Amino acid sequence: MRSLPHEHGASLIEVMMSVLVFSVGLIGLAGLMMMATRSNHAAYLRTQVTFLASNMANRMSANPVGVWNGSYNSHAYPVSDSAPGCGSGAGCGPVALAMHDQMLWSRQLKTFLPNPSATIQCGGGASVGYDATPQFNLRPPYGGNCAMSISWSESGTGDESHRGNVTQTFGWEFQP
Repeated sequence: MRSLPHEHGASLIEVMMSVLVFSVGLIGLAGLMMMATRSNHAAYLRTQVTFLASNMANRMSANPVGVWNGSYNSHAYPVSDSAPGCGSGAGCGPVALAMHDQMLWSRQLKTFLPNPSATIQCGGGASVGYDATPQFNLRPPYGGNCAMSISWSESGTGDESHRGNVTQTFGWEFQP
């Protein structure tokens, strides 16, 4: 079989069109990878928020007297690092333990979340003193609830309405 002179291979226009189609596909793939990375980071931050909220709720459940005396109530988390030294092995009272828990939790907030802020407000529980009998009476159900709110900055998804940082908020009501 003999080939005709004008059928010796692909023309330059055909090669350029195939490169163009391939390039558009790669640009689309790069955009998809960026979106997946942003979504993965957003999921990571939300997992950290859930962990941090659970961590503080567990700390609070270990100190019911501090919870119902209002020692954990604050609208200004993260707090400063000037809490009393309660982790030296010596015993602490409920107020000092609450301040220590707040300091440790605030450090975690600042470490794991961008631009964090949080509030905790507990109410409706028994107001008690420091003797052992009321502590015994604070076993579940406590008769009160706590509300926790954690906010942080999250990068937008990349579309026109969410460019830049968006403030996300996690709210939770629980009984410690």
